[in-house]
Amino acid sequence: MRPIAPQPTDAESDRPPAPGPHGPQAPHPDSVDLTDPLTFTRPELRAMWARFRAESPVHRHRATPGAPPFWVLSRHADVVAVYRDDKRFTSERGNVLATLLQGEDSASGKMLAVTDGPRHREIRNLMLKSFSPRVLAPVVEGVNRRTVALLDEALERGAFDFVVDLADHIPINTIGDLMGVPVADREQLVHWNTMTLSRTSAEHGAEEEWLARNEILLYFSELAAKRRRDPGEDVISALATGTVDGRPLTEDEIVFNCYSLILGGDESSRMSSVGAVIALAEHPDQWKALKEGLVDTATATEEVLRWTTPAMHFGRRALTDVEIRGRTIASGDVVTLWNSSANFDEEVFADPERFDLARTPNKHVAFGHGPHFCIGAFLGRTHVEAMLRALQDKAGHLELLGRPRLLHSNFVYGYTSLPVRIDRPAASGTSGISPVSAPPATVDRTRESATDGK
Repeated sequence: MRPIAPQPTDAESDRPPAPGPHGPQAPHPDSVDLTDPLTFTRPELRAMWARFRAESPVHRHRATPGAPPFWVLSRHADVVAVYRDDKRFTSERGNVLATLLQGEDSASGKMLAVTDGPRHREIRNLMLKSFSPRVLAPVVEGVNRRTVALLDEALERGAFDFVVDLADHIPINTIGDLMGVPVADREQLVHWNTMTLSRTSAEHGAEEEWLARNEILLYFSELAAKRRRDPGEDVISALATGTVDGRPLTEDEIVFNCYSLILGGDESSRMSSVGAVIALAEHPDQWKALKEGLVDTATATEEVLRWTTPAMHFGRRALTDVEIRGRTIASGDVVTLWNSSANFDEEVFADPERFDLARTPNKHVAFGHGPHFCIGAFLGRTHVEAMLRALQDKAGHLELLGRPRLLHSNFVYGYTSLPVRIDRPAASGTSGISPVSAPPATVDRTRESATDGK
């Protein structure tokens, strides 16, 4: 589905410092290929987006092999405006580059993310019943309990892989609780999930993505059939037994929306938590502020979400001619909305290249905006805040033992491996803050996470 590029030998850690909007490392927008996953592993990524915002905020991306040209919006105001505008822009012909550039999405009109208008509102309202405070209370309690238990276990080892040994196990179990997925099936779902979203080497291509996607759809088709016979309070039961205008949802609507929840609920939450650890290790002043309770964890959560922005982009197709900043987007054109640039827009965020856990206001678009605002945003925030609280309460020394290994994706910015050492606070009664060492120049690739093989 996406062009395959070679796996980089040394992917840089998190989001490296940018030299500024006109820095020598920043490529010219015309030379950038946003369809190529390799673009998002390069160290000048922040500087690249700064140059887009400064020189070509409404940018016409050139055609690439097998794909037409498309528009790139990098300014916060423009991204938010298009997110809000479901009259002149539609999601129903795809909402990410992989489907938009193919001209269609097989889930169009069936999955919430690629359905517009009244049907979107009706299905969303049906699903929201499973996101009520009463239903979510035990799920949230499970997030906090599981996060603390997994961190305690990891702290006994000291050195471990934060992705493989900790982050991979939390969001999938949360969404599993919400959907009533049997515990024994969850690890396999993580594996299929990551295969559909990103690749970590050129050895894995579109066929593997397609097979993994179909495995997920088949799995949920079978589980939905069981819930029709024996419903509970979970999301699958709500979809399998719910009605809109007196009619049950179609089989496709049920399984596609289950698929969407697994993808969105798992990938973005764990990538934010991993990015949080990297950011704290690279900004010891912020780690100290968190440890000493100088910042509120809810406020800190918003900064982590802005800083990491796992879902780099979403997209729309224009339904009519639309003018933005003096450029005419023609009816039928593909428009991509780059959250990873909007969340660092100098016009909205003071000193955006500074990681500041006390930042407020924080009008990030990590969960999108408008009618398609992420239905699982509350749980996403819950995951990140639970991790921050657990680290605040239980961790002392925090150290990166190697460079994080990046996903191979033009959609999700995240990691397949993060070797760390996290120790308990010193017994002296002090804050337990220890100097955080810089990662070495080489990557320990001896272990591969469930996300490998994408």
